Amino acid sequence: MSEDEFRAAMSRLAAGVVLVTAHEPALDPEGPRGEDVGMTATSFMSVSLDPPLVLVSLREGSRMDDLLAEQPHWAVSLLADHQRSVAGRFAMRNRVSDRLLFASIPHTRGDTSGALLIDGALATLECHTEQRVTAGDHTLVVGRVLTATVPGADGGPLTYFRGRYRQLD
Repeated sequence: MSEDEFRAAMSRLAAGVVLVTAHEPALDPEGPRGEDVGMTATSFMSVSLDPPLVLVSLREGSRMDDLLAEQPHWAVSLLADHQRSVAGRFAMRNRVSDRLLFASIPHTRGDTSGALLIDGALATLECHTEQRVTAGDHTLVVGRVLTATVPGADGGPLTYFRGRYRQLD
């Protein structure tokens, strides 16, 4: 089986779209505050209710993978169908600065994780890494959910199917 055949088969699996965020602390405690980092993910799932655990799959060696290897606190915003542009912004490779991407997106900072939570998301979670597992060219990060909010956003979930972001009909 080729990589293209596998990719084509997996594109037939609809997935929810989330924005994973973390705060990269400043290298110099006397310097600037640090930087917020975000990444769109479609490989995200609930793992356990007791304890509350979730899993996200990160491309090995990506900026988020490297950051979460050092920073145990992170957050997830479950994107609503009207947040397609947010997903697209943070799915771009080789972008200049996440700071600029976050500038025009309404958000709050999580009290527990210090990571950004996207306003208008269907739900937000703040997590602490429990386990990291190498799986092929990805790292599976299992996180304990420390806080979960359901802000009552309107609309349905943003999904990814056959290589495109979609709304449920």
